[in-house]
Amino acid sequence: MKEFLGEVLAEVSARHVHLSKKDLNELFGQNYELKEKNRLSQPGLFAAQETVIIRNKDKEIKNVRIVGPCRKETQIEISRTDAYYLDINPPVKKSGNLENTPGITIIGPKGEIQTEKGVIISQRHIHLTEEKAKEWDLKENDTVSAEIPGERETEYRKIVVRIDPEFDLAIHLDTDEGNAAGVTKNTKAKIYK
Repeated sequence: MKEFLGEVLAEVSARHVHLSKKDLNELFGQNYELKEKNRLSQPGLFAAQETVIIRNKDKEIKNVRIVGPCRKETQIEISRTDAYYLDINPPVKKSGNLENTPGITIIGPKGEIQTEKGVIISQRHIHLTEEKAKEWDLKENDTVSAEIPGERETEYRKIVVRIDPEFDLAIHLDTDEGNAAGVTKNTKAKIYK
């Protein structure tokens, strides 16, 4: 039987790119610094003013937002719908796990790069503080379920637990998942173990 743990904010994580410093310089010029457009819910992360084009073969998506700050490796997060359109088959993976992922062309104002890997469909996940994880008796990489109420009530399973003392409590779904469940800005999900 499911054990109800509590409610958290459900957020939709739209397609975006995390760039390495090297790739940022290739796309925007040497020593380029990203400009913050707005802060994201997780501490330290921001949506940059800058966007790029991602391209596979003859298909491309323009105005793909960069999320800062720079990372060690470039990562491109898209939805399954984006993947169908781009004719690419990325795996569903936890952010940062880029083994056995396809690459893609990224185009900026000063240049373009062809990544060897890095395209993923982000695994749905829940951000927990250490305190909340302890309260709910959860460890990193455990999974939970979430019920999203509303007109298109939906239950998602296999939501991977991510724990950090700085995290804000939220589950992150991709655009396909969020739209299917009718997630809006103030949607709360019921979390079950």
